[in-house]
Amino acid sequence: MKGFKLGLLSAALVMAGGSANLSAAMIKTPLYMNYADSGVNVEQRLKFAGKSRYKITVPLEKGIYNFQVSDEGQQCGLRYGPADEAKMRFSKPQGLSDCAEDKFFELNIRFAGNYELILDNSDADKPTLQVSRKAKASTFKRKPPAVDCIAWDGQPVTVDVSSTFSNGETVKDFYSGQTQKVTNGTVTMQPDPASGGVLLIEAADAEASEFSWDNASVYFIMTDRFNNGDTSNDYPLNRKADGKQEIGTFQGGDFSGITAKLDYIKDLGMNAIWVTPIVEQIHGFIGGGEKGSFPFYGYHGYWALDFTKIDPNLGSEEDFGRFVDEAHKRGIRVLVDVVVNHVGYPTMDDMQTFGINAMAPGAPVPKQWTDWQPDFEKGHNWHRYNNFIRWSSSDWADKWWGPDWVRSGMAGYTAPGGDDITMNLAGLPDLITESTKHVGLPPILKNKKDTKAVEREGYTVLDYLVEWHTNWVRDYGIDGFRADTVKHVEAEVWGKLKDSATEALAEWKKENPEKAIDDKPFWMVGEVWHHGAYRDFYFDNGMDSLINFEYAGESAALKGSQCLAQNEKMYATYAKDINSDPTFNLLTYISSHDTKLFYSNYEDIPLQAGAGTALLMMPGGVQLYYGDESGRPRGPQSDAFDSPTRSFMNWEQIDKDADRQALVKHWQTVGQFRDRHVAVGAGEHNKISDQPYAFSRTKGDDKVVVVFAGIKQ
Repeated sequence: MKGFKLGLLSAALVMAGGSANLSAAMIKTPLYMNYADSGVNVEQRLKFAGKSRYKITVPLEKGIYNFQVSDEGQQCGLRYGPADEAKMRFSKPQGLSDCAEDKFFELNIRFAGNYELILDNSDADKPTLQVSRKAKASTFKRKPPAVDCIAWDGQPVTVDVSSTFSNGETVKDFYSGQTQKVTNGTVTMQPDPASGGVLLIEAADAEASEFSWDNASVYFIMTDRFNNGDTSNDYPLNRKADGKQEIGTFQGGDFSGITAKLDYIKDLGMNAIWVTPIVEQIHGFIGGGEKGSFPFYGYHGYWALDFTKIDPNLGSEEDFGRFVDEAHKRGIRVLVDVVVNHVGYPTMDDMQTFGINAMAPGAPVPKQWTDWQPDFEKGHNWHRYNNFIRWSSSDWADKWWGPDWVRSGMAGYTAPGGDDITMNLAGLPDLITESTKHVGLPPILKNKKDTKAVEREGYTVLDYLVEWHTNWVRDYGIDGFRADTVKHVEAEVWGKLKDSATEALAEWKKENPEKAIDDKPFWMVGEVWHHGAYRDFYFDNGMDSLINFEYAGESAALKGSQCLAQNEKMYATYAKDINSDPTFNLLTYISSHDTKLFYSNYEDIPLQAGAGTALLMMPGGVQLYYGDESGRPRGPQSDAFDSPTRSFMNWEQIDKDADRQALVKHWQTVGQFRDRHVAVGAGEHNKISDQPYAFSRTKGDDKVVVVFAGIKQ
């Protein structure tokens, strides 16, 4: 038998405030490693890891180790050893006895390395201990593939601006602030060291352009993962943290948090904010990922339960209204994500809350069903609860959404179809938006005391959905919608929603002239999965723009980020297509919540700066996903492919990391230049030269020249 042969960094067991439902499981006495042969080692103290979890990382040589975790006095109640099997299995939580006395774990180390032990006391009645090997921090950095690009010697750059500016006219590089008069049709300027070899040339006396959706710069925020401005709303509706990686739980972001960061967003040159759906989500969780490896709540907003209520995790209606008003004061429009295709999954909490009597007799669930957890020692996972539910119960038709409202595979419902319109996308109940049948409210909302849904005579399913969504416009002056899952809904539905929202916004502006940001009509952009840069029938059915999957989905974004000249063909094509048809536009991006983070591919700060320049110079509208500008790292990997894209905003890195501060500053500078000039997104594009790579954008009196000197040698 051996004790741990190591020198550990001692760390205080910091106690942090948690939700009321977790506080009883928190251990307020320091815990240490306790060895069978040498006793308690007070230098080896477990660190508090949040949510009633305590951990320590130790480097171990080959051998057998016998240990407990205990307080210094080895008191019963704080002396954790094996509840049953003493032999530890890697990466599997094992039950603990908190009064183990002479029972010690046996850990057989076959490969020397760093090992992490986690004591999880989130369920004080069933504490667990897990050990896993930690991979060594890798110093390897993946490099992007090389691209052909012009070289730059780092010296001042001469560019022909005669087609854009007149001789004797004073121009300014917006990036560095340097000015110069045009002589013989040229200017010679030194690119700022932080610019990546870029000059952003405008007339020295240029005034900012009037806002146009054709030059939209949209900052996309997953509200729950952006900024926590009000901790009092972190755990409503029986929702809980999972005490582990929190992949699928609510993490505290809210409307108050966005409001607190509006100046930050404005400084990025953003003139619109798109927030994920604001409406009340299903209350409980489902099993996350194919393997059910985590509890998965509707933190993202796409699993609606009540379209008439704000989800309480995001704040109150007052919080939302304050956010919209403060954004408008700063010249920022607000887009709300809307879902018309489906509602959220059934959950145990919603079954219990709304009296859906479909739990199997004798099911192993606690008094509060949402407190259920799988028995990991038996190999169970978070999908396991589905085995306890009687999916054939008539209560699903009578007390849930009802067969007039959704298609579902459950008893009493119309089965889903096999096409894009009638399928159950990802198994989600499909709203029957094509139905002409007059219906009342769905049963679940009839039984929901705080809903604002009102039964209307002669309404169809679609009539209700249109009213519920446009009421947010009518009440708060929302400027536009981002429409989710567009291709899974009949095209004419979007036209009807757009018409109603346009009318609602006009009414709001008439009634609130002091709050109206402008007189522009309602705007709508749609997500048609994998849609590229072309016009089709969606633009004849309510859409002003569509999300452009082409740029991020191919190698174009990577090449353009390394060498701006690589984007010339795409810049020219997009500008020509957009300018030749006033009813057509695009919203181009590099990262999203459903695909990937551009930064995560190479984790390269200079490359991320280049990505900002390349994206922000794109014709049409552009979308920044929160953290594009700061190199937000991806979140924990899981068996849900998109979970790493939804990590919490990296505010601490921005505050402490000089490289990230410089990165944000770069995106701010280029973003403000774009915001000042409608010509960047909506203007005619003309290439001026290959070396340096230079182009102009002009729209009316607004004109700019953008120069890329090349890759510095």
